[in-house]
Parts: sequence; C-alpha cells; structure tokens
Amino acid sequence: LMTLPPQIERIDLHTHSTASDGLYPPTELVRLAHEAKLDLIALTDHDTTGGVEAAQAAGAALGVTVVPGVEINTTIRDGLGEAHVLGYFVAPDDASLIANLGILREARERRGERMVEKLRAAGYDITWARVRELAQGTVGRPHIARALIEKGYASSVADAFDRFISWGKPGYVPRYQIAPDQAIHIIRSAGGVPTLAHPGHTPELAETVLPSLVAAGLLGLECYYGQYDKATVKRLVALADRFGLVATGGSDYHGPNIHPTPLGGRYVPPQTIERLRAAAEQLRTAPAESYALPTPKL
Repeated sequence: LMTLPPQIERIDLHTHSTASDGLYPPTELVRLAHEAKLDLIALTDHDTTGGVEAAQAAGAALGVTVVPGVEINTTIRDGLGEAHVLGYFVAPDDASLIANLGILREARERRGERMVEKLRAAGYDITWARVRELAQGTVGRPHIARALIEKGYASSVADAFDRFISWGKPGYVPRYQIAPDQAIHIIRSAGGVPTLAHPGHTPELAETVLPSLVAAGLLGLECYYGQYDKATVKRLVALADRFGLVATGGSDYHGPNIHPTPLGGRYVPPQTIERLRAAAEQLRTAPAESYALPTPKL
C-alpha cells in the first residue's frame, strides 16, 4: 500500500480526467492541482484506473500525492435513483478490477453509441466518430453534449443534458444497471475502500440505503462535497458517525463549466486521508474474495 507524506493539509478526493469524462489529461489535472496548492488528490475516473499511472508520475515530479481511485455508477432498487460508489486505494492492476471495469466501459460505450443513433434518427447531425474523438478515452454523456454544442444544438453541457440526453429526452438510453453492493464487492476485491459519493439528494438515505450498503461492506460517506451547505454537511457527518463510516469529500472536478466547484474548492479535513488509508491497510490484512460481474446484454 502506498505511503503518504508526513505533511498533508489540502486534499481533494474526487477528481476526473480524460481517462473518463474529465476535460483535462491526468498530467494536466495534476499540474492544476499543484497550481491550486493541493498536497493530495484522488483520481476517481468512471469505470477506469487508466489515468492513475500518468497522474502519479506527474505527481511525483510536482510534489502532489495521487491516490488511485475509481467511481462506479449504480442503481438503487425500488426506484430510489442512482448511487455512485467511489473506491480509494484500489490496486489499479488487479486482474478482477480490470475485467469488471472493462465490462462497465464496454456497456457505457454501447450506450453512447445508441444515444448518438437515437439523436441522428431524430434529425440531429452528430456522429459517433466525433464523440469518440472528443472523448479520447471512455465515452460519457458529457462528450455527446459537447458534440451537440459543436453543432449549435445546445448552448452548454447542462443545456444539452436538459434537452437531449436526460431521462425522457430524445437521446436518452438507459445504462447497464448494477446494484451498489456489486460496486462495493468490485472495489473491495481490489483492496479498495468503498465510499458512497454525493449522497445529499439520495431519498431515504438513512432509513433504507445506508444500512444495506454498510452490511454489504461500505466504509465511507462523501460528506464534504461540492456545493453542499453547512447544514447538509453537518447532517451527513452525523450519519457517517452513526454508521461508523469515514466522512470523505471533494470537488467532483471534471473541468470548467461541468460542476461549479473548482479543483480543491471544497475543504476536506486532512485526517480523512489517514482514516481511508488505515481502512485500506485493514482490508489488505483480510483480502476480499475476487468478484466477477455478470456479462451484460447490450
């Protein structure tokens, strides 16, 4: 398990690069983190750890520690919406992790392709080839949004989502759905610490969602997130304490004009990273069984 430098003050535990749907390559993201005077970031790209090696190399040169992470989108049962599960200190080269994330990326790719097909059938002149060019990695809906902006159909990423690629809109295609407990198993089988991302708007969080996720092995709750106000942070930290979870946080930085919080723009207590590392250390002493996702029907 990676060692941490003795002095860590400023951290951001939720960032994305072009390896998934961020706008900056991993090396550039780390340079921006250095400019923002961050000591440590976690690279938590969707369904891939492909950017970690480059980010860590850049971090070593600039004095920014990069924690290997991942973010996996899941669907909560009973119509309670989505739950995104973050994994910290995963082993990026773990064979089961690579295989599981490959399944998720393939499903995401096929979904993107079908969204473009639907939009073209509805008369919007965007191409899958251009969306792939814009992505330079794992395709996400922001890349389809950018293709729509390029052609003048939308004024911003948010506008494209609102009018074209959200549920019920002309380009929407449902994602390959996995449950949060499956994401927890994927992360733990790669030695990572599973954390529930941006839970502030999840209905029935305390009553329904958290007890079952904690039973499945959840170890953290993202409390210091983006634009959460003080009351929300306080409520979530109390929940984390109640369930014995590490209270984590970050900006969810993808680049300008995607989320309002800048890189490093949300205070996260420095001791959070020590607690996450201690949890990862404990997991290493009793490794979880390997976990394999079922093959999706695409």
